[in-house]
Amino acid sequence: MQARAKIRVNTNQVSKDRINPYIFGHFVEDIRDHMDAMLAYPLADMDFESADVTCRGLSGRWRPYTNGKSTLYTLEPAAAHHSGHSQQVRIYSDDEAYAGLSQAIAVKQDPDGYYLALYARASIEIKYVVAEIVDRKSEEVLGSTRIDVVSHNWKHYESRLTVSRSCEHAEFRLYVPMEHERWLDHVSTGMLWLDHISLLPSDSVGNVRKEVMDMTRDLNAGMMRLAGNYISAYHWQQAIGPVYERPSVINEAWGGWTNKYFGTDEFIRFCRELNVEPLICVNDGSGTPEEAAEWVEYCNGDADTPMGKLRAANGYAEPYGVKYWEIGNEVWGAWQVGHCSAEQFAERYTQFAQSMKAKDPGIRLLACGNEKMDWNKTLLERAAEQIDYLTLHLYHGYNRFGMNAHTPKEERYKAILSYPEWTREAVRQLREMFGSSARYGHLKLAITEYNTMYYPNTIRKGLPNEHTLEAAAANAANLNEYIRNSDLIEIGSFSDLVNGWLGGCIRVGDFYADQFRGKSAGRSENSLTVYGTPSYYVMKMYANRDLGYVVESHTDCGSFQVSSLAPAALQLDNLPNLDVVACTNVRGDTLTIFMVNRSLEDMLIDVQLDGFAESGTARLLEVTADDYECFNSVNHPDAVVCGAHELSVMKSQVTCQLRASSVYVLEIIR
Repeated sequence: MQARAKIRVNTNQVSKDRINPYIFGHFVEDIRDHMDAMLAYPLADMDFESADVTCRGLSGRWRPYTNGKSTLYTLEPAAAHHSGHSQQVRIYSDDEAYAGLSQAIAVKQDPDGYYLALYARASIEIKYVVAEIVDRKSEEVLGSTRIDVVSHNWKHYESRLTVSRSCEHAEFRLYVPMEHERWLDHVSTGMLWLDHISLLPSDSVGNVRKEVMDMTRDLNAGMMRLAGNYISAYHWQQAIGPVYERPSVINEAWGGWTNKYFGTDEFIRFCRELNVEPLICVNDGSGTPEEAAEWVEYCNGDADTPMGKLRAANGYAEPYGVKYWEIGNEVWGAWQVGHCSAEQFAERYTQFAQSMKAKDPGIRLLACGNEKMDWNKTLLERAAEQIDYLTLHLYHGYNRFGMNAHTPKEERYKAILSYPEWTREAVRQLREMFGSSARYGHLKLAITEYNTMYYPNTIRKGLPNEHTLEAAAANAANLNEYIRNSDLIEIGSFSDLVNGWLGGCIRVGDFYADQFRGKSAGRSENSLTVYGTPSYYVMKMYANRDLGYVVESHTDCGSFQVSSLAPAALQLDNLPNLDVVACTNVRGDTLTIFMVNRSLEDMLIDVQLDGFAESGTARLLEVTADDYECFNSVNHPDAVVCGAHELSVMKSQVTCQLRASSVYVLEIIR
């Protein structure tokens, strides 16, 4: 017989604390391929920052494009005030050749033209260069433009490069053509220097891919966090102002070069385009309280303040008004720049908080907390009055149960789906701590990173487990726990927005750059495909509901247990198959019930509304598939998406069919 269960909702019992939309937030980090995937630039190594890798005298991903026997390539110092190197191409006239450089890219059709920016100079005999995009396989020219080089001195050039059709296997070329008039000698002639080359599609929004922007807008995130391990060695002034002049800096946390094309101003524009609240984490590792305070002033100060004047000079006269600031990202971890003890962090935090609030007393400050409560106890004892939010990072994986890839997958599944129970225990302990002193009564909780974490996640082989329906169901159940604790939890940040650490809520391409530390070499064969993971559809489904307050609900269903192979901190022997939380909107005319079927069986559910609506129509949204290991990919981007059904309300009851390991939202409007 099919399993049955009952849910009873009492909308007369309403919590007093409103659900904060910030709990459905996300975050961006310069980690592995996150920024590269998120931004719209098809070219890499745009400032010739890398040293020789494959081709002698050429920077990074660039390759020679010449049929000459004597063309020489040399990396030279950058132009004044610029970063990276400049790339010299020297052409000898007796070759009667074309000569320049090229890079493999993927492009989409763009009749309005990719914006081409170039910083160059040349010996006076070189009058022009040609930029083109071709299909590498057929040599079909997809777009071409001529750029007249008018000066021996460094100069900015720009053009539009129309692209006739999309092509995954394209190549960008910039070169002096063979038809160019030859020069007669070899003294100071035939030289071309390049200091920057970039392309942006015409539909990009603030340097971000339109597809990423559209999908992120649909997430209705509430809040966007700029943070992560890299921030503890990040100096914000290195990524403001003209991009040519921003320095090329090593990413100390993750390897490779820090992405200088998405700094403070670009992040704020991103948030404004999405209509979400920005949250900025400051550098408390290699940074100083003074540097953090200047960042606050840059964002929030009037144009007559020193940093506000700098912001205005960069083209942004009005203050940004960034209210939420985080101090410390996992500073308790040895992998973090500035790793320290709780006592040391409390002292450091206090110095940062005082300096930052001196610039803007109205900001709200988040302090780095820990699942290990001894850290939090010390921090609160020493700095509670300076703290508005304590942060937690709640990653959940089966390693904490002593399980590995050899453990039967159904046992691993149960372990992963126990995510909310672990969150509940962490919150319980913090509630107890916050209630232990009147000094802590004002504190709220911010879960500034969370996701499922399958091991080993840095050497990923086989299925991308972070992207399965199983992961989405676990994340949904965990979100239910945030909603249940909405009196305390006001902020959540899903990890990550695009690609990156655990593969991202949004996927760009099929190349998993996080298979090993740093950015793996190579590029995706499907880099133009942008799609959502099952967790994306869960986040979108949850965040776009009309929510106000949690209401009382009771669930009668079967249960499961997790058989831990290691000493477990929790007893997990009677976990309900259904994870449920019910909410009404502020007006009280919409009832929303979030339901996660954590069992491996389909289930028939009778939802009793206790008079909220006697009859009518209910809407059931679902994220489901035929198997909990289903996931979306570039070849099957819609294998797991959100569907919708209409159900009848009769005698104040709705009957729902819930598939195994799936996520549902039941919405009734009276």
